[in-house]
Amino acid sequence: MATEQQTDLQQYCHDTAAKAKRAASELQLCSTESRNNWLRAAASALRDGNQVILQANTRDIEAAPQFNLTDAQIDRLRLNAERIEGIATALEEIADLPDPIGEVISSTVRPNGLDVKQVRVPLGVVFFIYESRPNVTADAAAICIKSGNAVILRGGKEAAHSSRAIVDLISGVAAENDIPTDAVQLVSTTDRDAVGHFLRLNDFIDVAIPRGGEGLIRRVADEATMPVIKHFEGNCHVYVDETADLNVAEKIVVNSKCQRMGVCNACESLLVHRSIADQAIPQITAALAEHEIEIRGDHVTCSLVETAIEASDSDYKSEFLGPVISIKTVNSLKEAVEHINSFGSHHTDAIVTSSEDSADYFTKAVDSSAVMVNASTRFNDGGEFGLGAEIGISTDKFHARGPCGLKELTSYKYIATGDGHVR
Repeated sequence: MATEQQTDLQQYCHDTAAKAKRAASELQLCSTESRNNWLRAAASALRDGNQVILQANTRDIEAAPQFNLTDAQIDRLRLNAERIEGIATALEEIADLPDPIGEVISSTVRPNGLDVKQVRVPLGVVFFIYESRPNVTADAAAICIKSGNAVILRGGKEAAHSSRAIVDLISGVAAENDIPTDAVQLVSTTDRDAVGHFLRLNDFIDVAIPRGGEGLIRRVADEATMPVIKHFEGNCHVYVDETADLNVAEKIVVNSKCQRMGVCNACESLLVHRSIADQAIPQITAALAEHEIEIRGDHVTCSLVETAIEASDSDYKSEFLGPVISIKTVNSLKEAVEHINSFGSHHTDAIVTSSEDSADYFTKAVDSSAVMVNASTRFNDGGEFGLGAEIGISTDKFHARGPCGLKELTSYKYIATGDGHVR
Protein backbone atom coordinates (compact mmCIF):
# COMPACT_ATOMS: atom_id res chain seq x y z
CA MET A 1 0.00 0.00 0.00
CA ALA A 2 1.34 3.43 -0.98
CA THR A 3 2.20 5.78 1.85
CA GLU A 4 0.81 9.30 1.95
CA GLN A 5 4.24 10.63 0.97
CA GLN A 6 4.39 8.31 -2.07
CA THR A 7 0.87 9.32 -3.10
CA ASP A 8 1.80 13.01 -2.84
CA LEU A 9 4.90 12.41 -4.99
CA GLN A 10 2.88 10.56 -7.62
CA GLN A 11 0.33 13.37 -7.71
CA TYR A 12 3.06 16.00 -8.03
CA CYS A 13 4.62 14.16 -10.98
CA HIS A 14 1.22 13.68 -12.62
CA ASP A 15 0.30 17.35 -12.21
CA THR A 16 3.67 18.53 -13.51
CA ALA A 17 3.41 16.33 -16.60
CA ALA A 18 -0.21 17.38 -17.23
CA LYS A 19 0.79 21.06 -17.08
CA ALA A 20 3.61 20.37 -19.53
CA LYS A 21 1.18 18.67 -21.92
CA ARG A 22 -1.16 21.67 -21.87
CA ALA A 23 1.80 24.00 -22.38
CA ALA A 24 2.99 21.92 -25.35
CA SER A 25 -0.43 22.27 -26.99
CA GLU A 26 -0.27 26.05 -26.57
CA LEU A 27 3.36 26.17 -27.70
CA GLN A 28 2.46 24.60 -31.05
CA LEU A 29 0.52 27.78 -31.83
CA CYS A 30 3.32 30.15 -30.79
CA SER A 31 5.07 31.96 -33.61
CA THR A 32 8.75 31.74 -34.43
CA GLU A 33 9.01 35.38 -33.39
CA SER A 34 7.55 34.67 -29.93
CA ARG A 35 9.94 31.79 -29.30
CA ASN A 36 12.95 33.81 -30.46
CA ASN A 37 11.87 36.84 -28.43
CA TRP A 38 11.63 34.64 -25.34
CA LEU A 39 15.13 33.26 -25.93
CA ARG A 40 16.60 36.75 -26.20
CA ALA A 41 14.63 37.98 -23.18
CA ALA A 42 15.79 34.92 -21.22
CA ALA A 43 19.40 35.76 -22.09
CA SER A 44 18.89 39.30 -20.77
CA ALA A 45 17.23 37.94 -17.63
CA LEU A 46 20.26 35.76 -16.91
CA ARG A 47 22.61 38.72 -17.32
CA ASP A 48 20.45 40.95 -15.13
CA GLY A 49 20.08 38.22 -12.52
CA ASN A 50 23.68 37.07 -12.46
CA GLN A 51 24.07 37.90 -8.77
CA VAL A 52 21.04 35.77 -7.93
CA ILE A 53 22.56 32.89 -9.90
CA LEU A 54 25.98 33.32 -8.28
CA GLN A 55 24.48 33.33 -4.78
CA ALA A 56 22.57 30.13 -5.57
CA ASN A 57 25.68 28.57 -7.09
CA THR A 58 27.69 29.38 -3.96
CA ARG A 59 25.19 27.31 -1.95
CA ASP A 60 25.70 24.39 -4.34
CA ILE A 61 29.51 24.69 -4.17
CA GLU A 62 29.42 24.81 -0.37
CA ALA A 63 27.27 21.66 -0.32
CA ALA A 64 29.51 19.80 -2.80
CA PRO A 65 31.58 17.92 -0.16
CA GLN A 66 28.49 16.10 1.11
CA PHE A 67 27.98 14.68 -2.40
CA ASN A 68 31.65 13.54 -2.65
CA LEU A 69 32.19 15.48 -5.87
CA THR A 70 35.62 15.36 -7.48
CA ASP A 71 37.54 18.55 -8.27
CA ALA A 72 36.58 18.14 -11.93
CA GLN A 73 32.89 17.79 -11.02
CA ILE A 74 33.05 20.86 -8.80
CA ASP A 75 34.65 22.79 -11.64
CA ARG A 76 31.76 21.83 -13.96
CA LEU A 77 29.33 22.89 -11.25
CA ARG A 78 30.97 26.24 -10.58
CA LEU A 79 29.59 29.40 -12.23
CA ASN A 80 31.15 32.84 -12.54
CA ALA A 81 30.32 36.00 -14.46
CA GLU A 82 32.13 34.76 -17.57
CA ARG A 83 30.31 31.42 -17.56
CA ILE A 84 26.92 33.08 -17.05
CA GLU A 85 27.68 35.35 -20.00
CA GLY A 86 28.48 32.22 -22.00
CA ILE A 87 25.11 30.70 -21.08
CA ALA A 88 23.30 33.89 -22.10
CA THR A 89 25.19 34.08 -25.38
CA ALA A 90 24.30 30.45 -26.12
CA LEU A 91 20.58 31.31 -25.79
CA GLU A 92 20.97 34.17 -28.26
CA GLU A 93 22.78 31.89 -30.69
CA ILE A 94 19.91 29.39 -30.48
CA ALA A 95 17.48 32.22 -31.21
CA ASP A 96 19.44 32.95 -34.40
CA LEU A 97 19.18 29.36 -35.67
CA PRO A 98 16.61 28.56 -38.38
CA ASP A 99 13.23 27.48 -37.02
CA PRO A 100 12.61 23.81 -37.89
CA ILE A 101 8.88 23.99 -37.13
CA GLY A 102 6.65 24.25 -40.17
CA GLU A 103 9.39 23.21 -42.59
CA VAL A 104 7.93 21.38 -45.59
CA ILE A 105 10.01 18.21 -45.78
CA SER A 106 8.37 16.96 -48.96
CA SER A 107 5.47 17.97 -51.17
CA THR A 108 3.62 16.26 -53.97
CA VAL A 109 0.43 16.73 -55.95
CA ARG A 110 -1.27 13.43 -56.62
CA PRO A 111 -2.73 12.59 -60.06
CA ASN A 112 -6.19 13.37 -58.66
CA GLY A 113 -5.06 16.87 -57.64
CA LEU A 114 -4.73 16.15 -53.89
CA ASP A 115 -1.87 18.28 -52.49
CA VAL A 116 0.12 16.26 -49.90
CA LYS A 117 2.80 17.89 -47.74
CA GLN A 118 5.03 16.40 -45.05
CA VAL A 119 5.51 19.15 -42.45
CA ARG A 120 7.87 19.28 -39.46
CA VAL A 121 6.15 19.56 -36.04
CA PRO A 122 7.31 19.44 -32.38
CA LEU A 123 7.53 16.15 -30.50
CA GLY A 124 5.46 17.60 -27.64
CA VAL A 125 6.79 17.11 -24.10
CA VAL A 126 10.44 16.27 -23.38
CA PHE A 127 11.49 14.80 -20.03
CA PHE A 128 15.18 15.66 -19.71
CA ILE A 129 17.21 14.01 -16.93
CA TYR A 130 20.76 15.22 -16.41
CA GLU A 131 23.50 15.58 -13.83
CA SER A 132 25.34 18.45 -12.16
CA ARG A 133 26.03 21.07 -14.85
CA PRO A 134 23.90 24.22 -14.38
CA ASN A 135 24.54 25.47 -17.92
CA VAL A 136 22.71 22.39 -19.25
CA THR A 137 19.55 23.65 -17.53
CA ALA A 138 19.43 26.75 -19.72
CA ASP A 139 20.69 24.98 -22.86
CA ALA A 140 18.06 22.23 -22.68
CA ALA A 141 15.24 24.68 -22.00
CA ALA A 142 16.32 26.83 -24.93
CA ILE A 143 16.66 23.96 -27.40
CA CYS A 144 13.27 22.56 -26.43
CA ILE A 145 11.41 25.87 -26.67
CA LYS A 146 13.11 26.76 -29.96
CA SER A 147 11.91 23.43 -31.40
CA GLY A 148 8.39 24.01 -30.07
CA ASN A 149 8.52 21.50 -27.20
CA ALA A 150 7.63 21.84 -23.55
CA VAL A 151 10.27 20.43 -21.22
CA ILE A 152 10.38 18.93 -17.74
CA LEU A 153 13.91 19.29 -16.35
CA ARG A 154 15.16 16.85 -13.74
CA GLY A 155 18.64 18.06 -12.82
CA GLY A 156 21.12 16.63 -10.36
CA LYS A 157 20.73 17.50 -6.69
CA GLU A 158 24.30 18.85 -6.72
CA ALA A 159 23.17 21.83 -8.83
CA ALA A 160 19.67 22.21 -7.39
CA HIS A 161 19.98 25.83 -6.25
CA SER A 162 21.74 27.01 -9.42
CA SER A 163 19.22 25.29 -11.68
CA ARG A 164 16.29 26.72 -9.73
CA ALA A 165 17.66 30.26 -10.03
CA ILE A 166 18.17 29.85 -13.79
CA VAL A 167 14.70 28.40 -14.42
CA ASP A 168 12.99 31.06 -12.30
CA LEU A 169 14.72 33.81 -14.28
CA ILE A 170 14.00 32.44 -17.75
CA SER A 171 10.44 31.39 -16.90
CA GLY A 172 9.82 34.85 -15.49
CA VAL A 173 9.95 36.36 -18.99
CA ALA A 174 7.80 33.69 -20.68
CA ALA A 175 4.32 35.21 -20.39
CA GLU A 176 5.38 38.64 -21.65
CA ASN A 177 6.67 36.93 -24.80
CA ASP A 178 3.52 34.83 -25.31
CA ILE A 179 5.20 31.61 -24.18
CA PRO A 180 3.25 29.37 -21.72
CA THR A 181 4.73 29.70 -18.23
CA ASP A 182 4.63 25.91 -17.77
CA ALA A 183 6.59 25.27 -20.97
CA VAL A 184 9.76 24.99 -18.84
CA GLN A 185 9.41 23.24 -15.48
CA LEU A 186 12.15 22.15 -13.11
CA VAL A 187 11.33 19.16 -10.92
CA SER A 188 11.37 20.55 -7.40
CA THR A 189 11.98 17.29 -5.55
CA THR A 190 15.29 15.44 -5.38
CA ASP A 191 13.51 12.17 -4.52
CA ARG A 192 14.89 9.49 -6.89
CA ASP A 193 11.45 7.87 -7.05
CA ALA A 194 10.18 10.91 -8.96
CA VAL A 195 12.15 9.83 -12.04
CA GLY A 196 10.36 6.47 -12.03
CA HIS A 197 6.96 8.14 -11.76
CA PHE A 198 7.67 10.47 -14.68
CA LEU A 199 8.92 7.56 -16.80
CA ARG A 200 5.50 5.92 -16.47
CA LEU A 201 3.58 9.00 -17.64
CA ASN A 202 3.59 8.26 -21.37
CA ASP A 203 0.12 9.78 -21.73
CA PHE A 204 1.74 13.17 -21.14
CA ILE A 205 5.46 12.79 -21.98
CA ASP A 206 6.49 12.08 -25.57
CA VAL A 207 10.21 11.39 -25.16
CA ALA A 208 12.76 10.96 -22.36
CA ILE A 209 16.36 12.10 -22.80
CA PRO A 210 18.88 11.06 -20.12
CA ARG A 211 22.30 12.72 -20.08
CA GLY A 212 24.80 11.47 -17.54
CA GLY A 213 26.46 8.30 -16.33
CA GLU A 214 25.75 4.85 -17.72
CA GLY A 215 23.80 3.85 -14.59
CA LEU A 216 21.35 6.72 -15.01
CA ILE A 217 20.91 6.05 -18.72
CA ARG A 218 20.32 2.31 -18.26
CA ARG A 219 17.74 3.01 -15.56
CA VAL A 220 15.85 5.36 -17.86
CA ALA A 221 16.07 2.91 -20.79
CA ASP A 222 14.76 0.06 -18.60
CA GLU A 223 11.92 1.95 -16.92
CA ALA A 224 10.66 4.38 -19.57
CA THR A 225 7.26 3.77 -21.16
CA MET A 226 7.95 6.39 -23.83
CA PRO A 227 10.74 6.52 -26.46
CA VAL A 228 14.23 7.33 -25.14
CA ILE A 229 16.97 9.24 -26.98
CA LYS A 230 20.25 8.02 -25.49
CA HIS A 231 23.73 6.62 -25.67
CA PHE A 232 25.11 4.36 -22.94
CA GLU A 233 28.82 5.09 -23.35
CA GLY A 234 31.43 6.33 -25.80
CA ASN A 235 34.04 3.65 -26.45
CA CYS A 236 35.43 5.40 -29.53
CA HIS A 237 38.18 4.03 -31.79
CA VAL A 238 40.82 5.37 -34.13
CA TYR A 239 42.11 2.87 -36.71
CA VAL A 240 45.46 3.64 -38.35
CA ASP A 241 45.40 1.97 -41.76
CA GLU A 242 48.48 0.58 -43.51
CA THR A 243 48.43 3.54 -45.94
CA ALA A 244 48.19 6.21 -43.24
CA ASP A 245 50.48 9.21 -42.98
CA LEU A 246 51.91 8.60 -39.51
CA ASN A 247 52.29 12.29 -38.70
CA VAL A 248 48.60 12.80 -39.48
CA ALA A 249 47.75 9.69 -37.46
CA GLU A 250 49.74 10.97 -34.47
CA LYS A 251 47.97 14.32 -34.57
CA ILE A 252 44.50 12.75 -34.83
CA VAL A 253 45.07 10.18 -32.07
CA VAL A 254 46.49 12.75 -29.64
CA ASN A 255 43.62 15.17 -30.29
CA SER A 256 40.99 12.42 -30.10
CA LYS A 257 42.37 11.15 -26.79
CA CYS A 258 43.86 14.16 -25.03
CA GLN A 259 41.99 17.31 -26.05
CA ARG A 260 39.32 16.51 -23.46
CA MET A 261 39.38 13.07 -21.86
CA GLY A 262 36.18 13.00 -19.85
CA VAL A 263 33.73 13.29 -22.75
CA CYS A 264 31.82 10.69 -24.74
CA ASN A 265 33.54 11.39 -28.07
CA ALA A 266 37.11 10.98 -26.78
CA CYS A 267 39.14 8.10 -28.23
CA GLU A 268 39.46 5.13 -25.86
CA SER A 269 40.99 2.52 -28.18
CA LEU A 270 43.63 2.63 -30.92
CA LEU A 271 43.85 -0.01 -33.66
CA VAL A 272 46.97 -0.18 -35.85
CA HIS A 273 47.58 -2.26 -38.98
CA ARG A 274 50.29 -4.81 -38.19
CA SER A 275 52.37 -3.91 -41.26
CA ILE A 276 53.11 -0.40 -39.90
CA ALA A 277 52.92 -1.13 -36.17
CA ASP A 278 56.69 -1.15 -35.63
CA GLN A 279 56.85 2.50 -36.71
CA ALA A 280 53.38 3.75 -35.81
CA ILE A 281 53.01 2.51 -32.25
CA PRO A 282 56.31 3.92 -30.86
CA GLN A 283 55.68 7.27 -32.56
CA ILE A 284 52.08 7.63 -31.39
CA THR A 285 52.68 6.35 -27.85
CA ALA A 286 55.63 8.72 -27.43
CA ALA A 287 53.27 11.60 -28.24
CA LEU A 288 50.67 10.21 -25.82
CA ALA A 289 53.33 9.91 -23.12
CA GLU A 290 53.70 13.69 -23.16
CA HIS A 291 50.12 13.75 -21.84
CA GLU A 292 50.86 10.98 -19.30
CA ILE A 293 48.55 8.47 -20.98
CA GLU A 294 48.72 4.90 -19.66
CA ILE A 295 49.03 2.29 -22.44
CA ARG A 296 47.21 -1.05 -22.25
CA GLY A 297 48.06 -3.11 -25.30
CA ASP A 298 48.32 -6.49 -26.97
CA HIS A 299 51.56 -8.48 -27.07
CA VAL A 300 52.86 -6.54 -30.09
CA THR A 301 52.26 -3.22 -28.34
CA CYS A 302 53.89 -4.44 -25.13
CA SER A 303 56.95 -5.58 -27.10
CA LEU A 304 57.27 -2.11 -28.66
CA VAL A 305 56.42 0.07 -25.63
CA GLU A 306 58.36 -0.64 -22.45
CA THR A 307 55.78 0.96 -20.15
CA ALA A 308 52.73 -0.73 -21.72
CA ILE A 309 50.52 -3.01 -19.63
CA GLU A 310 48.94 -6.12 -21.17
CA ALA A 311 45.33 -5.39 -22.10
CA SER A 312 42.35 -7.60 -21.29
CA ASP A 313 39.10 -7.95 -23.23
CA SER A 314 37.46 -5.69 -20.65
CA ASP A 315 40.00 -2.97 -21.46
CA TYR A 316 38.96 -3.11 -25.11
CA LYS A 317 35.33 -2.65 -24.04
CA SER A 318 36.04 0.17 -21.58
CA GLU A 319 35.15 3.84 -21.70
CA PHE A 320 38.03 5.10 -19.55
CA LEU A 321 37.11 8.81 -19.49
CA GLY A 322 40.65 9.49 -18.32
CA PRO A 323 44.38 9.10 -19.12
CA VAL A 324 44.25 5.47 -20.32
CA ILE A 325 44.07 4.05 -23.86
CA SER A 326 43.92 0.48 -25.17
CA ILE A 327 45.94 -0.46 -28.27
CA LYS A 328 45.57 -3.49 -30.53
CA THR A 329 47.26 -4.48 -33.78
CA VAL A 330 45.15 -5.97 -36.58
CA ASN A 331 46.11 -7.80 -39.75
CA SER A 332 43.52 -6.23 -42.03
CA LEU A 333 40.95 -3.49 -42.41
CA LYS A 334 38.21 -6.11 -42.12
CA GLU A 335 39.62 -7.28 -38.77
CA ALA A 336 39.65 -3.67 -37.53
CA VAL A 337 36.00 -3.20 -38.49
CA GLU A 338 34.99 -6.48 -36.85
CA HIS A 339 36.78 -5.46 -33.65
CA ILE A 340 35.08 -2.04 -33.61
CA ASN A 341 31.63 -3.50 -34.21
CA SER A 342 32.19 -6.13 -31.48
CA PHE A 343 33.89 -4.05 -28.79
CA GLY A 344 32.72 -0.51 -29.56
CA SER A 345 29.64 1.39 -28.43
CA HIS A 346 28.45 2.55 -31.89
CA HIS A 347 29.24 6.14 -30.96
CA THR A 348 32.18 7.58 -32.96
CA ASP A 349 34.94 5.75 -34.81
CA ALA A 350 37.68 7.07 -37.09
CA ILE A 351 40.03 5.80 -39.79
CA VAL A 352 43.34 7.40 -40.77
CA THR A 353 44.15 6.36 -44.32
CA SER A 354 45.40 7.50 -47.71
CA SER A 355 43.24 4.94 -49.51
CA GLU A 356 39.83 5.97 -50.82
CA ASP A 357 38.86 2.29 -51.04
CA SER A 358 39.73 1.73 -47.37
CA ALA A 359 37.83 4.85 -46.33
CA ASP A 360 34.80 3.77 -48.36
CA TYR A 361 34.79 0.28 -46.84
CA PHE A 362 35.23 1.64 -43.31
CA THR A 363 32.40 4.17 -43.58
CA LYS A 364 30.02 1.54 -44.93
CA ALA A 365 30.97 -1.31 -42.59
CA VAL A 366 31.39 0.44 -39.22
CA ASP A 367 28.03 0.52 -37.43
CA SER A 368 28.35 3.80 -35.53
CA SER A 369 26.41 7.05 -35.26
CA ALA A 370 29.37 8.98 -36.69
CA VAL A 371 32.31 7.72 -38.75
CA MET A 372 35.33 9.96 -39.28
CA VAL A 373 37.81 9.80 -42.15
CA ASN A 374 41.15 11.49 -41.38
CA ALA A 375 39.53 13.57 -38.63
CA SER A 376 39.38 13.48 -34.84
CA THR A 377 36.56 11.68 -33.02
CA ARG A 378 36.07 14.94 -31.10
CA PHE A 379 34.20 16.38 -34.09
CA ASN A 380 31.07 14.32 -33.32
CA ASP A 381 29.29 17.34 -31.86
CA GLY A 382 26.24 19.33 -32.88
CA GLY A 383 28.14 22.59 -33.17
CA GLU A 384 31.00 21.04 -35.15
CA PHE A 385 28.52 19.35 -37.52
CA GLY A 386 26.73 22.63 -38.16
CA LEU A 387 23.58 21.67 -36.26
CA GLY A 388 23.91 24.57 -33.84
CA ALA A 389 22.89 23.52 -30.35
CA GLU A 390 22.54 19.88 -29.33
CA ILE A 391 20.75 18.21 -26.44
CA GLY A 392 22.81 15.02 -26.58
CA ILE A 393 24.18 12.29 -28.84
CA SER A 394 22.19 9.19 -29.74
CA THR A 395 23.59 5.80 -30.72
CA ASP A 396 20.12 4.42 -31.48
CA LYS A 397 18.92 3.95 -35.06
CA PHE A 398 15.29 5.00 -34.82
CA HIS A 399 14.22 8.65 -34.91
CA ALA A 400 17.53 10.25 -33.91
CA ARG A 401 21.13 9.17 -34.45
CA GLY A 402 24.30 11.12 -33.72
CA PRO A 403 24.19 14.69 -32.37
CA CYS A 404 20.60 15.65 -31.52
CA GLY A 405 19.90 19.22 -32.54
CA LEU A 406 16.67 21.08 -33.18
CA LYS A 407 15.42 18.83 -36.00
CA GLU A 408 15.97 15.72 -33.89
CA LEU A 409 13.44 17.15 -31.40
CA THR A 410 10.76 17.21 -34.07
CA SER A 411 8.47 14.76 -35.83
CA TYR A 412 6.25 15.39 -38.82
CA LYS A 413 2.65 15.26 -39.91
CA TYR A 414 1.05 14.98 -43.32
CA ILE A 415 -1.25 17.76 -44.47
CA ALA A 416 -3.45 16.88 -47.44
CA THR A 417 -5.37 19.70 -49.12
CA GLY A 418 -8.12 19.02 -51.61
CA ASP A 419 -10.97 20.77 -53.36
CA GLY A 420 -13.93 18.69 -52.27
CA HIS A 421 -11.95 15.49 -52.87
CA VAL A 422 -13.69 12.22 -51.93
CA ARG A 423 -12.47 8.66 -52.34
